[in-house]
Amino acid sequence: MMTSLIQVALGGAIGASARYLTNMATFRFFGPGFPWGTVVVNVLGSFLMGVLVVVLAQLSGNRLAPLLMTGVLGGFTTFSAFSLDAVTLWERGEALHAFGYVAGTVSVSIAALVAGLFVARGAFA
Repeated sequence: MMTSLIQVALGGAIGASARYLTNMATFRFFGPGFPWGTVVVNVLGSFLMGVLVVVLAQLSGNRLAPLLMTGVLGGFTTFSAFSLDAVTLWERGEALHAFGYVAGTVSVSIAALVAGLFVARGAFA
């Protein structure tokens, strides 16, 4: 139990730091006004989750799941920030942007997870 907790804590620090750096980079690249950083981390995190599910299962690496899946990817992805961003867009009177943000992020994140499964399964075929 303690080993898993340490893995989650370490992974969470790595993931949260990566999220921060990604948010800063997308802000500099795209500018303010739309939460592109949150979109990027949720789509990329979903893709990586799909890859890790396959890779860890194929390599009998489930002992690394607390570190990589719960810790790193849990710290990297931002569903709570996603929710806040959607409500903020709505409250600013940008209902169309809010709807597009929610629908687009969810559908593209699910597609990215499926793509991650496909890519990882192809690597082990």
